[in-house]
Amino acid sequence: MGQYAVIDRRTPSGTSLEPELYPDGYVIVVDKPYGWTSADAVRKIKFGLQKRYRLRNVKVGHAGTLDPLATGVLLVCVGKATKVSESLQSERKEYLAEVTFGATTPSFDKEQEIDARYPYEHITLENVRAVLESMHGVQHQLPPVYSAKYVDGVRAYEKARQGEAVELRTSEINIYGTQVVDFALPVLKVAVQCSKGTYIRAFARDLGTALGSGAYLTGLVRTVSGGFSIDNALSIQEIETLY
Repeated sequence: MGQYAVIDRRTPSGTSLEPELYPDGYVIVVDKPYGWTSADAVRKIKFGLQKRYRLRNVKVGHAGTLDPLATGVLLVCVGKATKVSESLQSERKEYLAEVTFGATTPSFDKEQEIDARYPYEHITLENVRAVLESMHGVQHQLPPVYSAKYVDGVRAYEKARQGEAVELRTSEINIYGTQVVDFALPVLKVAVQCSKGTYIRAFARDLGTALGSGAYLTGLVRTVSGGFSIDNALSIQEIETLY
């Protein structure tokens, strides 16, 4: 396979997205909207391409799920570029996470209501930095039960929402680095560089536990995926102007 094209903020205005013009396909660097699933973004783009170019069908997929309550880089692959989605997913990711201490939720984020509260006044910036450093490197992370992991052929979140007990296995991940961006109790903003398969919601949970409190994710932006930066990502509205 040759080299796929990249459609992002640097793409010249008036560039056609007609799939037939790209024998090796193309990858769109999307800034996924808040509240959208990754599948929502794929469907929106696929429908737009089919309508604009009168196509009966076109292959469209994404290279790495991004939670509905997160925004940021989602790589949408079109045509033959869908064949490289797996290799793109395997590359490192970077996030800007907002973690709130003193409480937990079943989903580890704002999707569900707070189910427990914990003291957090004892947490200091020095503590936070020390624990973050201890979390660097290879580790085995337990994914959230509200996740897209498969359990007996069914998504874990589907079982969890039906009140079924969900048992997940830990996954090997790698935290390459972290940087504190802002800290004002009970909120921490932290940049995270990590491997494929890392759940930042679970990272927030583990951070809270290690600090003798509870924590959940209250904001998440994926800033880099597959080597592509949010600085060059296109909104859904901007992509629609290219059709």
